[in-house]
This record gives sequence, structure tokens and C-alpha cells, in this order.
Amino acid sequence: MTADELLRTALTRAAMAIGAPDTVTPALERPRDPAHGDWATNLAMTLAKPLSKKPRDVAELLVAQLDLAAAGVAETSIAGPGFINFRLDPGAHARPLADILAQAVAYGRTDAGHGAPVNVEFVSANPTGPLHVGHGRQAALGDAISALLEGAGYAVSREFYYNDAGVQIENLAKSLWVRVAQQAGIDAAIPEGGYNGDYIKEIAERYVAEHGLPDTATLTAGAAAVANAARPDDVALFDGMRRFAVAALRAEQDLDLKAFGVKFDVYYLESSLYTDGKVEETVGMLTKGGHTFEDDGALWLRTTDFSDDKDRVMRKRDGTYTYFVPDVAYHVTKWQRGFTRAINVQGADHHGTTARVRAGLQALEVGVPKGYPEYVLHQMVTVMRGGEEVKISKRAGSYVTVRDLIDEVGRDAVRYFFLMRKGDSQLVFDVDLARSQSEENPVYYIQMAHARLSGIFRVGEIDTASITADGVHWECLAEEAERDLITSLLDYPRLVAGAADSLEPHRVAAWLLETARQVHLWYHKHHVLGEPEHILRARLVLAKAARQVLANGLGLLGISAPERM
Repeated sequence: MTADELLRTALTRAAMAIGAPDTVTPALERPRDPAHGDWATNLAMTLAKPLSKKPRDVAELLVAQLDLAAAGVAETSIAGPGFINFRLDPGAHARPLADILAQAVAYGRTDAGHGAPVNVEFVSANPTGPLHVGHGRQAALGDAISALLEGAGYAVSREFYYNDAGVQIENLAKSLWVRVAQQAGIDAAIPEGGYNGDYIKEIAERYVAEHGLPDTATLTAGAAAVANAARPDDVALFDGMRRFAVAALRAEQDLDLKAFGVKFDVYYLESSLYTDGKVEETVGMLTKGGHTFEDDGALWLRTTDFSDDKDRVMRKRDGTYTYFVPDVAYHVTKWQRGFTRAINVQGADHHGTTARVRAGLQALEVGVPKGYPEYVLHQMVTVMRGGEEVKISKRAGSYVTVRDLIDEVGRDAVRYFFLMRKGDSQLVFDVDLARSQSEENPVYYIQMAHARLSGIFRVGEIDTASITADGVHWECLAEEAERDLITSLLDYPRLVAGAADSLEPHRVAAWLLETARQVHLWYHKHHVLGEPEHILRARLVLAKAARQVLANGLGLLGISAPERM
């Protein structure tokens, strides 16, 4: 039983002894100021009315009845209108470190989700170019949210939705056509809405190397058509270039993701929704349900019936579908695949789509709940170097890529910086700070804490496996820096559970930074090696536990825990 569980049990007994209802459930929380103690309860205030007494009087009665020894309490104090603060004796406070050693990598994990399936969709970039830093922030968020949910006992499926259909893919194919034409010496320009990055030139070179140069007359005619916002007449050649470009950029993005350490369980193609008839099926169901109407040659969905601010066009006059229609069809497949919970991590620019997709799903009347899917929206990233904003990449041309950042500062720093702020806040990525090996760099500071703890065992030539909780004099861990560090380590499971519940991995990032600060403070103030045996053993257990929990937290964020720096 943990220290807080012991205290809660003792409080329940004390409450029953003074006449509290048998349904009493004492709540414990950490005091805002650690100087007030290790735990605090408002139990006296909740019992004041049923006992017809003043809260402070109830608090005094509770303290008088409390079995301090059984609860491991060294001191109590009553504050304000009736809060009771508790300071545990050093032994009771430190003893739960044994649980950390016993659970090791499993410490902080629970089975709260009972294996329920959850689909987490993130990145889902159009295959029209390398991943930019916005995609990188999304990749870090989605991967960390997935890890948090896995740690909470859910069966998570990471999914990437490839938008390989629509206007942007058409413009990609046109851009490739122009670059291939230029290789044939034809004077042609990238069309409006096309892609100018050097990566298109690279794809064109590969296309020619594999397929050879098409007929000059065909390329010239096609380039002229593209210049007039039309498709080339040679449909087969054009579709072949489109498929080649999409495949090349999908492979490019896979390399970006591999460099970032992100893996997906499912890659879902938007184009399959059309080829499999899912879009037509969805439109048919909406029409049959009476939620559509025609106006000015277009087919509309009455999304206002489902809390949207206005009705939305589904099928335009030219017969093409608006982008939210395949999105609705896509989420129907998630529901049909058994994902009763689905989470989409997207940029804040997708805010307008949330109501439309949910309205479409409600209109289908297939049992999808109103809040399906859940959305985690994030703001974009501003990259700074030397005090100035970095706006473009040498390869991508118009934006900074994830690979650019990884090449400059490393995967660990990129991941931490993307996760250290709440997703819906603006993020300034300071390249100079991320590269620095100093205490100002948060990820370096955290990893250095882990390395220092590892160094204790390396310098002392101590096998960490030999350090167990057997026979430890827990009362030796009585220094204030030790107590603060222990409190932080013991709070980790609650911290992770809260982060998983709120889908907020930045909480873990903040916890890591604060705990690293406590590790460095303890490391500098109190020796481990060379101390008397009973102190040495106790502090080695604390060092091993802190090292383990730091590694667990870093692992949730996809960041390494080095043993040397």
C-alpha cells in the first residue's frame, strides 16, 4: 500500500470514529507550497455539514482520532477554514521507492483503458513535398499521445491518411510534367498553385532516368495545356507521372518519419475511398436519410441540423466533391473498423472541418456519438536562428522541413522542443538554444540528469541490478532535496494518467524538466559514493529510481536517455 493509500485509510477510520457517514471518501492532494507538508485534505470541510460542526472543529477531531503511526505521519497542521496538512516521516515518505524498483519500465503504466481500441491519426500530409516543421510538431504530438494512451492501457493504432486525390495532387503532376519538359529543353513554367521546390527537379530527373524522355511534341503540348490550367491530352502519360510523383514523395515522407523515429500501423489512401465506392456510398446514405438538398446545380448537406453554422456543399456543379465529403466517408471506415474512439491530431487551420465532419457523421445515423472524432489542434511553428526567423529550406524552397531541423539539432531536441508547449500555443523553435550544450537547453539539461545518475553507478563500479529495496534504511532519505525528489518521482503515475486523459504530453515534458532540476540539486548537495553503508544503500536506491523514472518519461516522448553526455 502506498503512503497516500495508508493515509487515506487512516483518515477514513478517523472520520468513522467521529460519526461520519460510511460513504466517506477522503481526498488527498499535494499542497501548493511543499513547506506545508506532503499531503493535504479538505475532509473536515466536506464533513462539517453532515456532522453539524464548524470545519476547524471537525479538523481537530479528525487529527485527535488519527493513528499517526499507522499513517506514517510525523506532523499535522490545520490551516485556513479547515484544511489538514500532513508531513510524513522520512521512512514512510521514501518507502514507496521500492515500488519503482519493482515495476521498473512499467512504473507509471496502468490498465485503465482495458485494451479498448483507439485510432490516433496524425501527420496525414498531402504527398506533395517533404514534411515541414508543422508536420513535425504534429508527428511529435501524435506519437506522444499514442504512447500515453498505450501507457494507460489502450490498444492504439497509429494511422496516416494520405490525401492522394484532389486539386493538390493534380498540381503536383502538372509541376512534374513541367520539370520533365524542361529537361527536354522546353521553355515551360510551373503553373499557379504548383510546386517549385528543388525536390520536384530531383523527381523529374529520376522519372527520366527510369522512363526516358517522352516525345518532345507531347511534352510541349502538355506544357502549353498546363500553362492554361488544363490537363495534358496524353492522359495515360499524365496519370503515370502523377503516380510516380506521389510514390516518390510518399517514400520521401517515410524517410522523414524514419529520421524522426515515428512509425505508423496503418497507411490509408484517400484515393481508395473513391475506388472502393465509399464516397458514393456515403453520399447515397446521406441523401436517402433526407439530409441533403439541391440548389443551383449543387448538392448540399443540412449540417445546420447538427450544430454547424451553415449548410455545406457536398457535390459541386461540376460533379466533384468538396473535401469534407471523403473525410466523412473516411471516418465511417474508422467506426466500421471497430474504433469507437478516434483522435485526430491536426493543425489549427483545420478548425473549420471539425463541425462539418461531425455533422456528416451524425447525419448518417449509424450510431456514431456526437463528439466523434476527438480533435487535438496545434498551432504552427516559427523557426529562429541567430535572432531571425528562418522561412525557407534549400530543398523545399518555400518552407523549413523537419529533416532540416533534425540535421541541425538532432532528433531528441526536435521532439522535446515540439512537445514542451501545449499544442494550441504558438511555438518558437530556437535553433541556437536547441543546439547548445548548456543548462538553458531543456532537453540537454534533462538528459544530463539521467547521465549523472548513471555516472554514479559507473564511477562506483556498482551493478545497478544489485541495488534492491531489501534492507534499506528509508529513514536515511530525510534531506529536503531528497524529499522533494522522492515526491516528484511518486507523483509520476498520476502525472502520466492526467496527461493521457487530457491528451497533453507537454505535462510530461514539464515534469521532466522540474524533476531534472531536483536531480541536479540533490546531486550537487549530497554525496552518494563514500558515505556510510546505510546512507550509501538508501541513496543508491534513490538514484536508481530517479534514473528509471526519468528514462520512462523520456521514452513516452520518444527521446533517448543517454548514460553519458
